[in-house]
Amino acid sequence: MIQEHIKKELLEIVGKENFQDSKTSLLTYSYDATPGFQSLPDAVVSPRNSEEVAKIVKLCNEHNIPIVPRGSGTNLCAGTTPLHGGIVLLMKHFNRILEIDEENLTVRTQPGVITQTLIETIEQRGLFYPPDPSSMKISQIGGNINENSGGLRGLKYGVTRDYVMGLEIVLPNGEIIRTGGKLAKDVAGYDLTRLFVGSEGTLGIVTEATLKLVPKPETKKTMLVLYQDLDAAARSVSAIIANRIIPATLEFLDQPTLKAVEDFAQIGLPTNVKAVLLIEQDGIESVVNKDMELIATICRENDAVEVTLAKSSEEADALTTARRSALSALSRLRPTTILEDATVPRSEIAKMVSAIQEISERHQVTICTFGHAGDGNLHPTCLTDIRDKDEMKRVENAFEEIFHKAIELGGTITGEHGVGAMKLPYLHLKVGEAGIDVMRNIKQAFDPNNIMNPGKVFEELERKRVVVQK
Repeated sequence: MIQEHIKKELLEIVGKENFQDSKTSLLTYSYDATPGFQSLPDAVVSPRNSEEVAKIVKLCNEHNIPIVPRGSGTNLCAGTTPLHGGIVLLMKHFNRILEIDEENLTVRTQPGVITQTLIETIEQRGLFYPPDPSSMKISQIGGNINENSGGLRGLKYGVTRDYVMGLEIVLPNGEIIRTGGKLAKDVAGYDLTRLFVGSEGTLGIVTEATLKLVPKPETKKTMLVLYQDLDAAARSVSAIIANRIIPATLEFLDQPTLKAVEDFAQIGLPTNVKAVLLIEQDGIESVVNKDMELIATICRENDAVEVTLAKSSEEADALTTARRSALSALSRLRPTTILEDATVPRSEIAKMVSAIQEISERHQVTICTFGHAGDGNLHPTCLTDIRDKDEMKRVENAFEEIFHKAIELGGTITGEHGVGAMKLPYLHLKVGEAGIDVMRNIKQAFDPNNIMNPGKVFEELERKRVVVQK
């Protein structure tokens, strides 16, 4: 509960229309896209500019009030759930693209801009912003930065971190700093820009970002490859990369996911095969044509049963849109859908897919697998019911085994979703206790009162999934 004198100060900063504390309005911001972590905030505050953010943060720091910065709430690691109450800082007013600099190939944007809106606006200038999380139609740039979001094009173009050149940040003490900028080179001190990318709102609040752009590719082609054997699909992925071809997109869907997607999208996807690869290549037309011919040959040599090239841009877009809808399609099948991500070296994809199948069968839970096969980032997705306590225990045990297997194969517990509260119990598997201590010391240096998104990433909690409810 926010004390009356603090509420009065917040109202003076943002105005009555930008302050919410009714039970009904708070409920909306008590959860994100992660099941099992719902918790009510004490208030929702919507600042209109960086100066207001700074005043709010300074006030909260003085009174030890937790702050959770939030955009669209699409993240999948419980990163925007207010587990300790406090204030949800809603960035809905930070929704402007401030500058497109074609000479320096940069865009300066506020964090509340929708990802797809930014991408489409940039492409109208013949330029390209590659990071494309599947939630791009509703996710916001600030959330992408906080989680270091990836996407389908990550194999060829990298992830959000690779395009963030500079940030404006409000620190936990209310000070405003700027990092980086439009410079192609800048080694003046520590790389604070990269430190904040992927920090999940635990170190400060991003209020502006300068992002790198690249020329828009000349052409793009899309291919759908069908398999009756999962190992064959995985071998094809490794073989494509081994032949020094880096596709723009190299996606994998198993049969259960494929069936769900086709039922949802209704575009004529084949559902009688064990797996499909969705492959895109972009660039100079002659190079794209050559690459796609070689990719088709490689896939056939690795026992693909059918290789089909999209006949039009509309058909290609339909295939890509269908892949992006995988989570939505699967979520229709059971009351609860838990989408995880575990990443392994590309050469270990076949082993990882087989391990996920074996683990799901042994624990008697339903897990469908899809993901960015080209960069080894798989999304085992469990269809379950959070009300069934016995089944949820099996789900937890299955995912814990999946994370251990990913580490065993030289991988990690998360490739793009982040740690948040969901992966918190497993972070030590990847970075070790010493690594967690280093991160905790960095957090302490920036945020000694632990007001910034507390309960996320590396809190000292029991090594199991922690559900906090108010």
